[in-house]
Amino acid sequence: MINLSNLNIILTGSTGIIGNSILENIHKAKANIIATGTNQDKLKIIKDNYPSVITKQFDILEHSSIEKFIEVCNDEFNNKIDVLINNAGITNDNLAIRMKDEEWNKVINLNLTSSFLLSKYSIKKMIRNKNGKIINITSIVGHTGNIGQTNYAASKAGLIGMSKSLALEYGKKNIKINCVSPGFIKSEMTDKISDNFKQSLQEKISLDRFGSPEDVANAVVFLSSSLSDYITGETIHVNGGMYFS
Repeated sequence: MINLSNLNIILTGSTGIIGNSILENIHKAKANIIATGTNQDKLKIIKDNYPSVITKQFDILEHSSIEKFIEVCNDEFNNKIDVLINNAGITNDNLAIRMKDEEWNKVINLNLTSSFLLSKYSIKKMIRNKNGKIINITSIVGHTGNIGQTNYAASKAGLIGMSKSLALEYGKKNIKINCVSPGFIKSEMTDKISDNFKQSLQEKISLDRFGSPEDVANAVVFLSSSLSDYITGETIHVNGGMYFS
């Protein structure tokens, strides 16, 4: 069992299926956690299940409030943010020629711009401690592209490039930035896929099954821990052999 005791972790998108699994696993590893989301009812369930977790209702699309949000989290953690996990993300699919500006902008703004701003202000705090880690949850689609997901693919590919650039900029400050890139994981997003399309997708997966949220969480726990202290600028692919980089 990996031990994350004494590590202070901010997790966005904690109320979704993958977010819940990440939360459960970093909690098992004894991390101190601030979990965020927009759904107050789901945050209450998290608080009931994990009383030691600090829950905060916050919409990361409120870009002008992100600096203040990180300040509040930093105060809660006694001026020591160890790990930021940028897990929150959305889809808004459409073929490119039909895609409305708002469908493009919302996905880019939440998946990419919000993650950049959360990273930017967290890094400012991490520099003072000469230590820190950022883990960005990307997607196989950011590497392969996907029909009807130009906005989502662009946002996730952008996260990968952003992570590499941040890793280069802040490695000498002992701040490590990495990505976890899930393939097709059993989640709210894959539940929307038709059975026929699911079958065709599964045939492309070497391990012949969709992944579980815990598969993603395990990679996040590893990257949060000291076991990954000499890894930065990398992407761990959790896709069952559907795509090899």
